[in-house]
Amino acid sequence: MASLTYELTLAGLAVGSAAALTGIGLIVTYRATGVLNLAHGAVAMICAYVLRQLVVVWGWPLPLGALVTLLVVAPGIGLVLDRGVFRPLALLGSNPAQTLVASIGVFVLLVGGAALLWGGGARDDAPVLLGDDPWAQLAAVVALACLVAAVTRWTPFGRQLRAVVDNRPLAVLSGVDADRVAAAGWAFGSFTAGLTGVLLAPYVRLDPYGMPLLVIEVIAVAVIARMRSLPVAIVAAVAIGVAQAQMTRLHPEGWAGPLVQALGANLFVVALLVAALVLPGVGGKGRDALPPPARPRPVPTAVRPAVAVLFLLPLGFAGSDLQTAVQVPALALILLSLVVVAGRGGQIALGQAAYAGLGALFTALLATAGVPALVALGLAVPMVAVVGLVTAWSAIRRHGLALALATLATGVAVSRFVLTQPYATAGLSLGRPAGFSDDRAFYALELVLLAGCLALVAALRRGRTGRALAALRDHEPGAEAAGVPVPGLKLLAFVLGAALAALGGGLLGMGLRAFDPEAYDPVRGLLWFAAVLVLGADSLLTPLAGAALLVTLDAGPQAGMAAALIGLLATQSGRFPPLTTLRLPTPHPPPAADSSQPPTGRPAPLSTSRTGAGGNPRPAGSRTHPRRPAPDHSPAPAPTPALTPELRATDLTLTYPGGITALAHVTLTLAPARITALVGPNGAGKSTLFDCLAGTLHPRHRQGRITLDGTDITALPAHARTRLGIARTFQRLAVFPSLSVEENVRLGAERGRVRGDPAAVERSLRLVGLAGPVRHRAAADLPTGTLRRVELARALAGQPHTLLLDEPTAGLDAAETAALARILAALAADGLTVLVVEHDPDLVAGIAHTVHTLEGGRLLS
Repeated sequence: MASLTYELTLAGLAVGSAAALTGIGLIVTYRATGVLNLAHGAVAMICAYVLRQLVVVWGWPLPLGALVTLLVVAPGIGLVLDRGVFRPLALLGSNPAQTLVASIGVFVLLVGGAALLWGGGARDDAPVLLGDDPWAQLAAVVALACLVAAVTRWTPFGRQLRAVVDNRPLAVLSGVDADRVAAAGWAFGSFTAGLTGVLLAPYVRLDPYGMPLLVIEVIAVAVIARMRSLPVAIVAAVAIGVAQAQMTRLHPEGWAGPLVQALGANLFVVALLVAALVLPGVGGKGRDALPPPARPRPVPTAVRPAVAVLFLLPLGFAGSDLQTAVQVPALALILLSLVVVAGRGGQIALGQAAYAGLGALFTALLATAGVPALVALGLAVPMVAVVGLVTAWSAIRRHGLALALATLATGVAVSRFVLTQPYATAGLSLGRPAGFSDDRAFYALELVLLAGCLALVAALRRGRTGRALAALRDHEPGAEAAGVPVPGLKLLAFVLGAALAALGGGLLGMGLRAFDPEAYDPVRGLLWFAAVLVLGADSLLTPLAGAALLVTLDAGPQAGMAAALIGLLATQSGRFPPLTTLRLPTPHPPPAADSSQPPTGRPAPLSTSRTGAGGNPRPAGSRTHPRRPAPDHSPAPAPTPALTPELRATDLTLTYPGGITALAHVTLTLAPARITALVGPNGAGKSTLFDCLAGTLHPRHRQGRITLDGTDITALPAHARTRLGIARTFQRLAVFPSLSVEENVRLGAERGRVRGDPAAVERSLRLVGLAGPVRHRAAADLPTGTLRRVELARALAGQPHTLLLDEPTAGLDAAETAALARILAALAADGLTVLVVEHDPDLVAGIAHTVHTLEGGRLLS
């Protein structure tokens, strides 16, 4: 028994050492470049193939082949990736999500390239580099980690690396060559990937698909280490490797036996799933979402009929065998699910292949149980939608890179523990529905279902849900502030995406007349995601063109052609627009006068529903801005305060992690129907207090209360407060660039306190001077002054009673600031409560009735 334990420990050390190498390489690359390199496993696979080619095929001595592979080929790959893919993205200012997409492109490209060069079969003759002694492998890993730690801590290059990690722009200003640091990080990361590949190749299946996916699974150790700590990564890798090896000795009887065996073979997958869903996520909210696409140009009238004709051609001109053609509509439905989740919703969803596989599996299970095939498919779709709801529930509060890892882990776990396990797939049969066994009839059925789903998604995109999804994609905090219930909307997107993927997966299995787990492999899911991003994630043409392209290339004589082409295009996705947008530009309507000139004169009242609204008396002690006209107040009685609820913060305290106190026992009451200004130096806590009032930040339990007319709203999220009538704007513009001006404002009217008022949008546009042709312009095309008005109009369209403005004059010139002052004075005269956080003392003196000073987190006056 002791001998068996020792032997299993040695086997676990070998796997754990390779996993530790992966963790070291990922952490160093991430710290030097900010890129989560999902292509790490593909680089490992390429290096393993290169060593085999040199030693086994060409007969080189093993030491020479290893030196060339590890010291020339592997670092060379890293340098090529740095110069050809990631450095151009860094120069363009791409965010982490865009670099993640590029790394997926590299992954797909290398997998396709390996399939083209070496074929898709598995190889079992890879040379053994360090012998069979796992202690030698572990010693090499520890020595490498000590070398990295020593270089990082005690050398000038290490100091430069730490400077780049802490603040890259400041490091560049200090004379650090950040490009050289990034190149070194890529070279070292690729070296560790190559070493991982040559160490693993003798013990696992060496093929273009198996090894990259295996290395993706052991990303868990880097996530556990929070992409920072090398010792934690090594310890986690060794512990998981040894535990996985020890589990192979367990052979329980009954239903638990197959599950324990699956766990023993895939413990790294479990670790990745737990780390991705439970541990704090990598990246940050708002910094690493998919960027909004360019506003799509109108599709030429002839395109839709032409596409329909092309999809109908197989019915009229192809022979009786449509085995290839029947895969196209099914795959188009799977890609359509990505259009909903990633294109319209902006979420990095890498697990759609799992939902497609579950759709095929559930359909096959029901059909095997005697349920008619078409009914089985109809039942499988909502079943997978429920699975999508459950799996998305824990992932929706993740953002960017963390969400990508969570969805990838979910997809890998479903593949490893369900789709490829005999206990779930043994004895399955999957045929076509009665009356549709013929290829032509089945293809016609697929076309009908595809057309219906396209119409459903098109209707969703045109409606209020589509606008809310676009807002979520463009600017999540802005969407929350506009009243969009972000968690619920994400759930809707994931559930609908899971249902569409399940329908496509079931049809794909029926078309092949079999359940094939390899058709829903996670690697294939990455290929689908890359294809959608390359072609245009928010276009309904994308699933049609993508499915036709992928199926056609896969049906060709060269395996891997589709992956190589899509991967090559995906590596450049941050530098070139999606292919579906490469059409002749459609000229914009000429800008109206109101697109460049701020409104003048007294605006019309915001709402006719207010009673008793008139002009406010000029605040005592105020003075007119020397270059701006004073607000045009008409003498009239002040509005009755009781008509406007009172927003109050009581004893508010907020401490950030690390012990920094941003607010200390702040009590503030916003006088109804008055303008209150909050001033103070930078770092005083003004934005923190503002965010607490708006619901973006929440004090911990018993650290203060926020009430609205006496009702405690401290725990309410931002969108719920918006629906109660508390609207806000942002210091940094929070408009939705892919939507038009009118669509931005309409979103506020649909999600605000008063919904369903048909005149709200028009009234808000007129109020801020955007009622002309500029209303149809995309927000991405407009200057800062106009966008400030767009954001204000959106906040006002929901008819709030309280308006919170965070530095509303940032980026405005004197004329635009004067116009804003007139609008705010008129809004207060109409009964609106306004809080302004502002650094302009002249504006504050000219409009504010009450001024509070905040310094060091404490309210001084």
